Amino acid sequence: MSTGAITPGARRRIPLREVTLPHVCPRPVRMYVLSRAEYFAGLTEEELGRIDDRMQATSWREGDTLYHAGDPAGHLYIVAEGRVKLTQTTAAGVETVADVLAPGELFGAMGALGEPVHLQSAVAMVGSCALRMDQEAFRAVLREHPAVALRVLDDVAARLARAHTDIGGQSTDTVAQRAATALLRLADKLGQDRGADGVMIEVPLSRTDLAGLARSTPESVSRVMSRWRRERVIESGRRWTAILDRARLEREAAG
Repeated sequence: MSTGAITPGARRRIPLREVTLPHVCPRPVRMYVLSRAEYFAGLTEEELGRIDDRMQATSWREGDTLYHAGDPAGHLYIVAEGRVKLTQTTAAGVETVADVLAPGELFGAMGALGEPVHLQSAVAMVGSCALRMDQEAFRAVLREHPAVALRVLDDVAARLARAHTDIGGQSTDTVAQRAATALLRLADKLGQDRGADGVMIEVPLSRTDLAGLARSTPESVSRVMSRWRRERVIESGRRWTAILDRARLEREAAG
């Protein structure tokens, strides 16, 4: 490893045996997470409390599947603690990562959002807890809070726009542009600023995972990542990635 690289001991503060245990979601954590969720932004603590009363907290161990693509969809989920990845299978039968979710992010599907089955699988990347609301409870929240209903409509429109983009194919961006964009997005969602050690993304992200996020092949992404490590743009290990030169990554993303 290059001189000045971050040692594993400095990175991993929690032993692996603790990371793999399910999280517990006490009410203060649930309330904080609900206040960060985009659907419920701006609601009072009392209103959030009534929404929390309609939700069930469920925990998963690292590697557990929350649901599979094709399963009947009837719940809205919010990550409370941990990390969850969404995966999908390509026409060639290859499973790729579509997104990595942090606390406060919503996922799942339900008929109320025009999605009767899950189009993606959800997997806990570390010990995780998520809040879950069924369709009946979700409809009640929409009736009580018109502002939430409007945000849901905006979200459905955004999902349709992304679907059309996927169907139409991607632009002529290079692998480096797409990989840089994926890393910057992860840094914004999951990163912790470690000063001279860069922005740390502590999540077990494989080359295959990053290739899915970058819409490329593991081999192509691996070549780009190797070049960036040599040039001290990033550093990485089995369960972490550090962005050492964000400005350079931003230039790579811009092309």
